Amino acid sequence: MIKKVATMAVATTGITSLANRVSAHENVMEEKLKGKINHSVCQWCYNDISLDELCQAAKKIGITSIDLVNPKDFDVLKKHGLTCAMVASNGPEWGITRGFNNPEYHDKLEAYFKEYIDATAKAGFKNLICFSGNRNGLTDQQGIDNCTKGLKRVIGYAEKKNVTLVMELLNSKVDHHDYQCDHTAWGVALCKSLGSENFKLLYDIYHMQIMEGDVIRNIRDHHQYIAHYHTGGVPGRNEIDESQELYYPAIMKAIYETGFKGYVAQEFIPKHTDKLASLRDAVHICDIA
Repeated sequence: MIKKVATMAVATTGITSLANRVSAHENVMEEKLKGKINHSVCQWCYNDISLDELCQAAKKIGITSIDLVNPKDFDVLKKHGLTCAMVASNGPEWGITRGFNNPEYHDKLEAYFKEYIDATAKAGFKNLICFSGNRNGLTDQQGIDNCTKGLKRVIGYAEKKNVTLVMELLNSKVDHHDYQCDHTAWGVALCKSLGSENFKLLYDIYHMQIMEGDVIRNIRDHHQYIAHYHTGGVPGRNEIDESQELYYPAIMKAIYETGFKGYVAQEFIPKHTDKLASLRDAVHICDIA
């Protein structure tokens, strides 16, 4: 009898211990963030998780936006009370390699982006991603001139709809060979050429570390042209923890000190088995005091 009671006690203790561990995990998942950074996450990094499940996990972590969602899935975000801080625009015909730096595409791009601007505005979202396209032999100035001409065909429409077109800075060294908008200075020059508050840059920290480094200085010097940020560990675009070369708390502090009110989206590809735990850890790394 004594042995049976002891066995039951051990079993009960084990159950209690497990319950405590689960409860502790859930408490961490629902821990209130400090609020200095608005957090988002890029959907494509979690393609093996349904958007519905990603929304549920994001809410528990304290993320309030899902990035790079197409209009057809806006209802899923709204069901969970989430926004889309950066709307996707790269459908089957248009994307990173075919963009505004090629005048041959301007007619079709005008129609395409007006449709996406309408969808973005109707949903109440603010930012719509766009791309320069590959150089294909263009000089920097030719690319700026061509992009300016093409974007002027849609920027007035975006202004009326209160939508900002946001061109992403990408590296042309590792991931997107020949992409033209591959340096902060080029993107800033395009912003100045276009001269609209409804055209800004998506500063991808991963990409710009590869291309030019000096991340914090560039953020401080050019923050007025930046509407959005993406993260990613260098090298490899994996977790933003101690396994890579960037120190994200200092970068987040620099972003916050510029007065930035937009979103920072996690865009790393998790290597760990528990991908959502990696996402939670990354958000807490960026959750500066």
